[in-house]
Amino acid sequence: MFLTITTTGTPERPATDLGYLLHKHPDNAQAFSTSYGTAHVLYPEAEAGRCTAALLLEVDAVALVRRGKGKGRGGAPDAALAQYVNDRPYAASSLLAVALSGVFSSAMKGVCNARPELPGQARPLRVEVPALPARGGPDLVRKLFEPLGWTVTAQPVPLDVEFPAWGDSRYVRLVLESEALTLAEALRHLYVLLPVLDDAKHYWVAPDEVDKLLRVGEGWLPGHPEQRLITSRYLSRRWALTRQATERLELVRLAETDDSKIEEIDNAVEAETEAEEKPTPLAVRRREAIVTALRQSGAARVLDLGCGQGQLVQTLLKDPAFTEIVGVDVSMRALTIASRRLKLDRLGERQASRVQLFQGSLAYTDVRLKGYDAAVLSEVIEHLDLPRLPALEYAVFGSARPRTVLVTTPNVEYNVRWESLPAGHVRHGDHRFEWTRAEFRAWAEAVAERHGYGVAFEPVGPDDPEVGPPTQMAVFTLTTPKEAKAA
Repeated sequence: MFLTITTTGTPERPATDLGYLLHKHPDNAQAFSTSYGTAHVLYPEAEAGRCTAALLLEVDAVALVRRGKGKGRGGAPDAALAQYVNDRPYAASSLLAVALSGVFSSAMKGVCNARPELPGQARPLRVEVPALPARGGPDLVRKLFEPLGWTVTAQPVPLDVEFPAWGDSRYVRLVLESEALTLAEALRHLYVLLPVLDDAKHYWVAPDEVDKLLRVGEGWLPGHPEQRLITSRYLSRRWALTRQATERLELVRLAETDDSKIEEIDNAVEAETEAEEKPTPLAVRRREAIVTALRQSGAARVLDLGCGQGQLVQTLLKDPAFTEIVGVDVSMRALTIASRRLKLDRLGERQASRVQLFQGSLAYTDVRLKGYDAAVLSEVIEHLDLPRLPALEYAVFGSARPRTVLVTTPNVEYNVRWESLPAGHVRHGDHRFEWTRAEFRAWAEAVAERHGYGVAFEPVGPDDPEVGPPTQMAVFTLTTPKEAKAA
């Protein structure tokens, strides 16, 4: 990875002042160790009229994988060979941003003990990044940098110059120019926006990233027209962290508007009384209903089919009554997130022996699914095309045949109660269908009859007298005498 910062000067204000600001002498080439390689700082030119500082980051691709341990793009276990063969060592990303903050930390904070007057001075700046992943193209690059006072040149990099018909890659050659910014401001812009444009980070985004974003974004992020996009991408689209950051940025904006302190704005609204309770999210109620039904069935060994990001597996793992919990999903990305959520690499031996995750498709029979007490299909069937339902039905009820099967799915009749849901729309863009209570009941009863199960129905969430509950659950119990006895 390569980045250059160039400034021009006069005899009164020589360009070589850049060395003071960066705390790196122009006559020296220096190397700094990072977690994933080596950062080199050198000056290709250093004259009073023009001075350029270059940051060259050599990334150790093997160290990136080994130290990643499943976190981010570099260590994703589903990447296989792509863990070692990818663009990470060559294209600007969060790796370069972290190197910037580490090597130029004092410059980013606007600190210069030798020449205290320099950090506050605006100066001509030209920043060049030869290869920058830009998910959103040159237009997004301009939308992010131009409101901050930069003149932006974002030249798309062709996939292959010898084959122009192939079109452009997702990379751009970026040149930023400004006469009105300080070096500290420029470095803070780059630190946040390089990984935002890449839309990926090489490390797990923890809650402390919110504080880091607000600290580095002070003075420019609260009023940026693309604030929401920047916040969401910087925090790896983690909804809870994004909401927290957005609320705090709004407080900053209001405080600046009213010329008040943030504490005064934040305390302007009376705290909620203890009696005011927020409604329990439907997802939580659904998991509670599933756990209750599993306990009533006496199940100890449970399959979570279509486990997604592992929320239900995490809940079951907290209850010692469930001695073996298996999460199955077709998406390796979802299983990677589930593994992080469960902290599988940090579980004690006893806990780790109770849980496992593996990839599998519910459209095919799988011998690994046989012999379990119960199986859960929570918000799964509506993601399948209707012609594929018989395959799932046979794989679960005909082949695996657990003693108990729980199936939850949205009740489309309840959709009229969602004020934010347009009429005629399903709750999620990936839902292939959503059934009424009568349609779900008809399907479940037919499945039960074909495979020797009894079935009962339970509401999940508030049971509206007119349209029923938001989620409907079918509880299947194996009734074939011979197999029930064997189970």
